[in-house]
Amino acid sequence: MKLVSHGRKVTLIGRPVSEIEGLVGATRLSPLIGCSVVTGDPGLISAFVERWHSEINSFHLPVVELTITLDDVSPLLHLSISGAFYSFHALSVDEAIFLLTELLKVSVEEARAETARSRGAYVRLGWVRDIYEMRCEARWWIVAARAYLLHLVGCTFFANKSATYVHVVHLEAFRDLGQSGGYAWGVAALVHMYDQLDEASRTTTRQIAGYLTLLRVNFVFLNMLRWIMI
Repeated sequence: MKLVSHGRKVTLIGRPVSEIEGLVGATRLSPLIGCSVVTGDPGLISAFVERWHSEINSFHLPVVELTITLDDVSPLLHLSISGAFYSFHALSVDEAIFLLTELLKVSVEEARAETARSRGAYVRLGWVRDIYEMRCEARWWIVAARAYLLHLVGCTFFANKSATYVHVVHLEAFRDLGQSGGYAWGVAALVHMYDQLDEASRTTTRQIAGYLTLLRVNFVFLNMLRWIMI
């Protein structure tokens, strides 16, 4: 199974400039900046994905059932597991264009060209990095912080199989940066990882995305159990 990880892209944008460190920190997502597994063990992960049961959200092994829980997410990623649940619905292209123009302050033409290139309500991570740099140069700090955070979640727990794009819908979570820190981000990360495991466990699927760091939470324990599946 191919592991689709965006971990290296976090380093491409680097740490936030000093002017937005406080804004990023207030969202309680800062721990993600330095906590990203870039590589993994495809064979081991594939073996456990084959034993994933979506009905009970656990790995069903011959001698034990094992899963990733919020108790794992909290100490490893230092993300909040209490607060408002972040939920979203898929956007139309027109809705995505409106959100880009409103929150990232790009022109309608720019937004339309980018969504056309991405073939949907998505934008390229490289394009988001460019927007971030331009907003920093213009000293539009709130907009720069939104771009930085969209890139961050797009490379971590909302990573998808494209290895290139992030869904524009996640930008809505950073409309009011003062409220963004009230989300239970750890819950969102775990739910998305469960969704990715559900999809990867299908016989026709050959890739797994999501925040693969979470699959390493119990990696040492999984490695100790490896002999069970031999």
